[in-house]
Amino acid sequence: MADFTSAFWNWFIIILVIAGIVALFAFNIVWSEPKWASSKKPQTMGHVWDGDLQELNNPLPRWWLNLFYITLIFSVIYLVLYPGLGKFSGVLGWSEVKQYDQQVTAANEQYGPLYEKYFREHIPALARDRQAMKTGERLFVTYCSICHGSDARGAPGFPNLHDGEWLHGGKPEQIEKTILDGRAAAMPPWGPTLGREGVFNVAEYVLSLDGRRVNETAARAGEATFKKICASCHGQDGKGNQALGAPDLTNDIWLYGGSQQTVIKSITEGRQGRMPAFKEFLGEAKVHLLAAYVYSLSQQGQQ
Repeated sequence: MADFTSAFWNWFIIILVIAGIVALFAFNIVWSEPKWASSKKPQTMGHVWDGDLQELNNPLPRWWLNLFYITLIFSVIYLVLYPGLGKFSGVLGWSEVKQYDQQVTAANEQYGPLYEKYFREHIPALARDRQAMKTGERLFVTYCSICHGSDARGAPGFPNLHDGEWLHGGKPEQIEKTILDGRAAAMPPWGPTLGREGVFNVAEYVLSLDGRRVNETAARAGEATFKKICASCHGQDGKGNQALGAPDLTNDIWLYGGSQQTVIKSITEGRQGRMPAFKEFLGEAKVHLLAAYVYSLSQQGQQ
């Protein structure tokens, strides 16, 4: 409600809400006390069945009618105490952001010492602490599973964290830095430069690096192009460069998929990947524990 860009919408909502409440009060008053209410004989609706069975217009029971008034009075009290009338934040000053901050503060006071204890331990040792890893798993499921999956096995565009292959390095300190600062990857689109045939040739060469059966003529032509424009990131041997986040193209592990069509699409259109930074959001202590959990997954994958 505080983000209105025009005062018109603020007053529009205030007037609409107040007018609605007043109208409901008026409706109840008018229709609950008809003119014939004082009469001993109830008003009929003019419908008769079976000779003498009539439909009568009896007023609502008083207790039922009072329920309507109670709900209307409750709505007025609520709108005075809490947000609901345009920019007015209510007498109590409640907001979901304020409540969230209070809950975070309370949680930090309760669990902060535990995270600080884990923060003082080295990641390899922490990764062997089963109790710590249960907490780390909960952090992962809460903050990371939306991209990497609840089982951490990834999805197209999101790395599998079990396989021991890392774009930016799998050492404990590298994993921690990745989570703290985030990562941004950019592969430029080569379609406009290489043309359809040139892209196909490079794709065939890339697929040949992990032992695929390919069009040999196209692969030989693509090799020259690869070493001219692709090797600066992926290396002359195609084994990648962790300093740049360039993937190893020889191991049959593909971030976006390894089919011929997908590889051609990657070369033609390029790829833009981004992992957000969690340093400010989670804090270093939680990230340290989260890094230990991710590190433990890769160690399991290598066993």
